[in-house]
Amino acid sequence: MRGIIKSSIARKVAMALSGLFLVVFLAQHFTINITSVISPNTFNEWSHFMGTNVLVQAVLQPILIFGVVFHFVMGFILEYQNRKARGDVGYSIFRGSANSSWFSRNMLISGIVILLFLGLHFYDFWIPEITTKYIEGDMSGMHNGEFRYYEETVEKFANDPYRTGLYVLAFVFLIFHLLHGFSSAFQSVGFNNKYSKALKTFTKAFAIVIPLGFAFIAIFHFVTHL
Repeated sequence: MRGIIKSSIARKVAMALSGLFLVVFLAQHFTINITSVISPNTFNEWSHFMGTNVLVQAVLQPILIFGVVFHFVMGFILEYQNRKARGDVGYSIFRGSANSSWFSRNMLISGIVILLFLGLHFYDFWIPEITTKYIEGDMSGMHNGEFRYYEETVEKFANDPYRTGLYVLAFVFLIFHLLHGFSSAFQSVGFNNKYSKALKTFTKAFAIVIPLGFAFIAIFHFVTHL
């Protein structure tokens, strides 16, 4: 029994650490993407740097992909264990909202939606980028004498209400996922001190502002290029 408990705790810590790693990437990704609204030239320059830098492409990108896969696989494992545990003790003890928030009870649903969205996002941006650079051999990042990144981003949302709507819906589910996941990640790694209240406030603000920021970017490019 002790070994099972330790194993469960280790999985939760691993889940939390991978989640915090992905949150850092999310903040970095948003910082670059919001420049597509503020300064297309800056967006092009930063995108080109990230897309051609050896460290980013050869080291950080594989780590990121592993982190995404690991986080979701671990999430499914923990969800299975939680459901099994609730079945063992009986539903009379687990009383839904009496014991947990809606966000915590539906992490699997929000996670699946986000995972499906990542498939769409990879199809829209990552696969074409990999094809252009490593299959076609074009590392210039140029099209008709200008950087192509801003143009390619706008093209995905311009005159496409369905894709824009899917992106916005995915970011709403990301809010749901982060509202519970971000703060609970710090609890899982034992970060509980006098700053916990301020940290909880920060995680809630982040969970709402950053996804809404991504949604704003998609809507902005859709509306301004009708």
